[in-house]
Amino acid sequence: MRMTRQNISIAVGALFFLALPVIAIMAGEPYLVTLFSRILIYALAAVSLDLMLGFGGLVSLGHAAFFGIGAYVVCILSMHAVDGTALLTWPVVINGSERALVAWPAAVVLAAVAAAAIGSLSLRTSGMHFIMITLAFAQMLYYFFVSLEAYGGDDGISLFMRNTVPGVDLAADHQFYYVCLAALGLFLCFACRLVDSRFGMVIRGCRENERRMKSMGFATFRYRLVCFIIAGAGAGLAGALIANQTEYVSPGLMHWTRSGEILVMVLLGGMGTLFGPVVGAAVLLLVEEFLSIYTEHWMVYLGPFLVLVVLFAKRGIYGVIIGGNGNHG
Repeated sequence: MRMTRQNISIAVGALFFLALPVIAIMAGEPYLVTLFSRILIYALAAVSLDLMLGFGGLVSLGHAAFFGIGAYVVCILSMHAVDGTALLTWPVVINGSERALVAWPAAVVLAAVAAAAIGSLSLRTSGMHFIMITLAFAQMLYYFFVSLEAYGGDDGISLFMRNTVPGVDLAADHQFYYVCLAALGLFLCFACRLVDSRFGMVIRGCRENERRMKSMGFATFRYRLVCFIIAGAGAGLAGALIANQTEYVSPGLMHWTRSGEILVMVLLGGMGTLFGPVVGAAVLLLVEEFLSIYTEHWMVYLGPFLVLVVLFAKRGIYGVIIGGNGNHG
């Protein structure tokens, strides 16, 4: 019965997101397309965090670092393409680019490289120490980009125009929306296959009892590091999309409060469910959008709502929707 409710919920959600641009046009609210594009992007970042939080048991307060790296890569490449200057001249000449097929993979790769570097050090710790070291690395990157005057410093950097994709006009909000939806859908499919694989079972085993997994002969550090890198790469892709959506990037994308916001999305929707973070992102951003219409102190009202969810929906909103324990699969 739970699987039936889960499948129905996923199907209804997918149909809603597919029909959203049409619904927005019929309702005379084209702004909804922009709002839900943002929801899809943050949902992608939240799903990537859920991979290592919900399945790997790795509580990170630095996930926004990879989100911001992906966004900055897109803007920096675009800026050099517009200026006609080289990004690097040694050891090889690297020019800027406004093409999504160049900028987005670059954002994913550089976010993954940063995740590999941070993860290789952070994963040597555990518990509160892991939380604090990921927070420290994220704040280091935040202040690094604040100091980069060549790329706007604290003021950030603007994207002159959205990236180009052959056959797709990203400047059209509804087409960009479907690109974001496709990116989220593909990453969800990949994540589902990943957690159901042998790799996913090892990661979940590490969450439950890493010492036992080591005694069984698994190189737990390598498995957890790969999970950390994949999560960072997913956040990098989300960052590339948010740069195109807002056409502006600032160091604020890397601040620890942004990591906390993504973490709340995961907890609100349902940790360890993959689809729960999508619900969490939608609920959090919609509540924020609705309350901010009436008061600038909307967070005062959001706080009690989060407390109620934690008290009465311990498996997250997605767990309440589908019933049962709300776990993936």
